[in-house]
Amino acid sequence: MRWDGNRESDNVEDRRDEAGASPGFSLGGGSIGLGTIAIGLVAWLVFGANPLQVISALTGGGHQQVQTRPQQPRVHSAEEEREARLVRVVLADTEDVWGQIFQQRGASYQQPKLVLFSNSTPTACGQGESAMGPFYCPADRKVYIDLAFYRTLNQQLGAPGEFAEAYVIAHEVGHHVQNLLGISAKVDALRRQSSERKANALSVRLELQADCFAGVWGNHADKARHILEGGDLESALNAASKIGDDTLQRSAGRAVVPDSFTHGSSAQRVRWFKRGFDSGDIAQCDTFAANPL
Repeated sequence: MRWDGNRESDNVEDRRDEAGASPGFSLGGGSIGLGTIAIGLVAWLVFGANPLQVISALTGGGHQQVQTRPQQPRVHSAEEEREARLVRVVLADTEDVWGQIFQQRGASYQQPKLVLFSNSTPTACGQGESAMGPFYCPADRKVYIDLAFYRTLNQQLGAPGEFAEAYVIAHEVGHHVQNLLGISAKVDALRRQSSERKANALSVRLELQADCFAGVWGNHADKARHILEGGDLESALNAASKIGDDTLQRSAGRAVVPDSFTHGSSAQRVRWFKRGFDSGDIAQCDTFAANPL
C-alpha cells in the first residue's frame, strides 16, 4: 500500500502513555473482566455486537467514567510508530473522501476523532478495553484503537497487510458515517423493540453496511491517490473473511449458529466490502433493503 509521506490527520488523540485505573468497565457498580485481546475479539465478534455499543445502546448514558492517571512515557517500537503513522494517514484519507462525498450530497462532513490507547481508556460510552478490538463510540464521535490489535489481526487471525489494517480504520469510520446519517439511531430504536434474534439481524446489516462504506472509501482513495499495490485488495478481503461470525465460531470450536451472528458471515463481509469498493457509491450500500444479504 502506498501511503508513506501522505498527509496525516490532526484529529488523533494519543493516549498510549496514559494508564487506565483498572481493567474492565463499570456497569451499575460492578465490573466485567475481559480476557486477552484475541479472546476478547472472538467474544466481541461471535457473541454480540460491539460491547460499548450494546451496553450504552448507542447513547453513551449511565456508565461511570474511570479516570486515568499519567505514567512515565513508555518507549514505542519502530513497528508501533509505523502503525500509528499509517492510522493517521488513513484517517486523513477518510476525511478527504467522505468530505467530498458529503459535499456532493449538499451536506458537511463532521470529522471524527481517533484515539490511540493502550490497555484501557475512558470513553463517553463507558470504559474502553483493548480486548474489545477497535470500536466507534457514537456518544463522543470517536474511533478507538489499541495498536496491539494489529498484531492479533496479523499473527492470530491470519490477516496481514497494510490495506487490511486500513480496512479496520475505514470500517470504524463507516460507523461514524452511519451516525451522521442517522442510520445508527434508527437501528438502535428498532433493536430496543426487537427480539434477540431480530436485534442480531439488524446488527449484521449495520456492520455489513460499514464494510460497504469501507469499500467505498477504498475506491475513492485509490482513484484519487493510487494507494493500492498488487495484493492489497486481496489482503483486505482476507481480513473481512477472517472476522466473519461463522469463521470465528468455528475457530472457537463452536457450532455455527446464524441466528447469533452480529457482524455477518465471512462471505457476506467480503461481498459487501467488495460491493462498496467496486461501485464507489454509497447508494449501493443499502444493506437494510437487500434480500438476501
